[in-house]
Amino acid sequence: MTWKKFSGEVIQSSILEEIEKAIIRETENGFKLKVCIGTDSQVKGAITDFATVIVLLREHHGGFMYIHQEKNSAQVTIKERMLMEVQKSIETAYSICDLLDIYDVALEVHADINTNPSFKSNKALNDAMGYILSMGFIFKAKPEAFASSTCADKMVH
Repeated sequence: MTWKKFSGEVIQSSILEEIEKAIIRETENGFKLKVCIGTDSQVKGAITDFATVIVLLREHHGGFMYIHQEKNSAQVTIKERMLMEVQKSIETAYSICDLLDIYDVALEVHADINTNPSFKSNKALNDAMGYILSMGFIFKAKPEAFASSTCADKMVH
């Protein structure tokens, strides 16, 4: 799985090693961190572009992110696509949660799903919330889900 920085620089080490280096560096600089993970997607013709982000927030001092992008040619419904986004976020969260526990870094999983029933993505809200919470993660949906609805969104548009 290839991860990169927002600058486009490809991460040469594993994302786990990169996150650990970042946690050590940032905490040594006196910052309290929180990690927010989210995925967004955009259908472009017959291809769906997915972007998953790991956002490291420095309390009151901004943050930075790592990005993984992939393309999928499967034709799916809006609900299926929303749940694919959630699955990608959960897989990423699961892969780093033990490391975050070691360093006592909080973790949230953000879903790019609207809480307003008049939006199509709302069809997946209950399933996504149940999936994320049942995995033991903190769940955020729009408008609080900035990792998916702003950061990952920027990468697929």
